[in-house]
Amino acid sequence: MNGATPPGAMLVPGTRVRVRFDWPESRGPAHVRTPHYLRGREGVVLAHLGDFPDPSELAFGRPAPLRALYHVAFAQPVLFGAVPEEDSTLVELYGHWLEPLGQEGRMS
Repeated sequence: MNGATPPGAMLVPGTRVRVRFDWPESRGPAHVRTPHYLRGREGVVLAHLGDFPDPSELAFGRPAPLRALYHVAFAQPVLFGAVPEEDSTLVELYGHWLEPLGQEGRMS
C-alpha cells in the first residue's frame, strides 16, 4: 500500500488524491469496495464521513480495523470521456485506497 493514507491520518476537504492502482482480487479471494474504473484516477476529497470497520475484512468474518471513509469527487470527463466538463461523480472511498497529492482542491 505504498503512498496510501497512513492509519489515523485524516484527509481534509480539498485534498487532491489518487486512488491506488491495485488489484487485490488478483492475489486471491477479496472483497473489494473500490470500483475498477476509479483505480489510478485523481479526485478531490469533499468530506470525511467517519471511521468504520473495514468491510473487506468483515466480508470474511475477520476482525476489522476502523478505516476512514471519504466522499471523493471525480471529474466525469476523466472517468467517462465526452460528457459535460462541469459534471462530476461523487464516490465513498476508504482512506487506505487514497494517495494524497496536495491541497489544490480541483478535480483533474
